[in-house]
Amino acid sequence: MGEADRLTIEGGVPGEILMENAGCAVAAATLALNRGREVLVLCGPGNNGGDGFVAARHLAAAGRRVRVALLGDPSRLTGDAAEMAARWTGAVEPLSADSIGKAGVIVDALFGAGLSKPIEGPVAAVVAAINRSQVPVVAVDVPSGVDGTSGEIRGVAVRATRTVTFFRLKPGHLLLPGRELCGELKLAQIGIEDGVLEEIAPETYANGPRLWGDRLPRPRPQSHKYDRGHALVVSGGPWNTGAARLSARAALRIGAGLVTVASPTAALPSNAAHLTAVMLTEAEGVAGLARALEDARRNAVLIGPAAGVNEETRQRVQVTLGARRPVVLDADALTCFADEPARLFKAIEADADRAVVLTPHEGEFRRLFTDADLAEAGTRLERARAAARTSGAVIVLKGADTVVAAPDGRAAINADAPAWLATAGSGDVLSGMAVGLLAQQMPAFEAAAAAVWLHGAVAAEIGPGLIAEDLSERLPAVLAEFA
Repeated sequence: MGEADRLTIEGGVPGEILMENAGCAVAAATLALNRGREVLVLCGPGNNGGDGFVAARHLAAAGRRVRVALLGDPSRLTGDAAEMAARWTGAVEPLSADSIGKAGVIVDALFGAGLSKPIEGPVAAVVAAINRSQVPVVAVDVPSGVDGTSGEIRGVAVRATRTVTFFRLKPGHLLLPGRELCGELKLAQIGIEDGVLEEIAPETYANGPRLWGDRLPRPRPQSHKYDRGHALVVSGGPWNTGAARLSARAALRIGAGLVTVASPTAALPSNAAHLTAVMLTEAEGVAGLARALEDARRNAVLIGPAAGVNEETRQRVQVTLGARRPVVLDADALTCFADEPARLFKAIEADADRAVVLTPHEGEFRRLFTDADLAEAGTRLERARAAARTSGAVIVLKGADTVVAAPDGRAAINADAPAWLATAGSGDVLSGMAVGLLAQQMPAFEAAAAAVWLHGAVAAEIGPGLIAEDLSERLPAVLAEFA
């Protein structure tokens, strides 16, 4: 964002115009929350505070009673922030916990997304007083104390009712715990042209249809099922078949023309009793799976859900990767390599042109990516990116703020997953959706990101009480929006 500001100013737009527009947007968002009550604007010593002074001026012009409290000495303000402070004609009181008073709405313009150190001491006391007050808060850019890059809390942080940010969202708006503190997000355009992104070349995205919608498979009128790919889902043993069936049904629902479950011999009766449109083939042991993979029409494979954590699963994963077609590795297919991850990464590296997607939750991620550099990589976004580079695969680091990262550096942060998606089997459905999209020849990064977003969108439509079986059945309603 700093670079976007710099390029815009170099292009002839004065910084004070950007600040004026930002402050106007904050004022508008505050007026929508305010019903004539006093507005308290808390200003910091930098540009975030400058936005606050602009907001205060416009709120006063709209007839609101406004108080301004400043962190620091007004004479020490510089640049555009100093200019905007000079345009404020009201009183400026020193910032303290007592500033909260009887404010009806608080504008938090203390610190922005670039906060570089924890909030401590008297300012921390102010933040605590804000949160105790339960007064509606409009945060400027991010709630003070939230790291705009990581979403982490630096010391303490304001809990906002509404956050107004500018030009583009920041990772901290989407990553937890920052996302929970932002309240309602408002994105304001302040005069920065989209063209600056060509020079900045960002590689981090908010996951959503704008990222992958044009690559989502859409059957043509003359298409037939063989044009839409044939996904192969590897089943666990006789007492562990449900996970593969959840995955297989999801692959079929998301558009794969055909889906087959590759089943150990002892599990055939259980799978046969439950499968209808999904086909079934015997695949006993490593050799049986190899035979199932000889059919080149089976053009994408999922292995891992309830596969078993043992040497046989490891060998089956290696056979699958050796078949040189898109692969999704989930659950046990990841955990079984926890004591020798290099063996997995070497098998992936053997065919760098083949799409591979790994879908670990946090526990599986930590078991598989044990290298010290990865363990200390920092945020979920940074760790997912490092894991993608290390493994050579697209990483889906699952959670309430799932991150999808590609070996080339691209990453997408997902924020549409409701809490009730945390239920047994939902991850199996997600991996099935991903393999179904890969079977339809969607590129791996986009397929993984689309599967994650659609997974969350379906869950949001279902609502509380969701169980994994519901997800595939309600998927068509969400997909219909893309028809």
